Amino acid sequence: MKSLSLRLNDTIFIETEKVISMMHKPRNKYINEALDYYNKLQKQTLLAKRLEKESQLVKDESMLVLSEFEALHDDN
Repeated sequence: MKSLSLRLNDTIFIETEKVISMMHKPRNKYINEALDYYNKLQKQTLLAKRLEKESQLVKDESMLVLSEFEALHDDN
């Protein structure tokens, strides 16, 4: 396990302390769970952006192929 030193905004620290005291959960465990959740959320966001970009590329290519087929159809 890695040790980490960080600086938190006072408001965030106070709110976190309130929450973990109500949950009876160690601060370290709470922060680990929070970061794990946030990492998963960010991975989903990045994947969604990537899929959107790749879908647009496929759409553009499909439209090009469709227009070529239409041009062939019009020539006949």
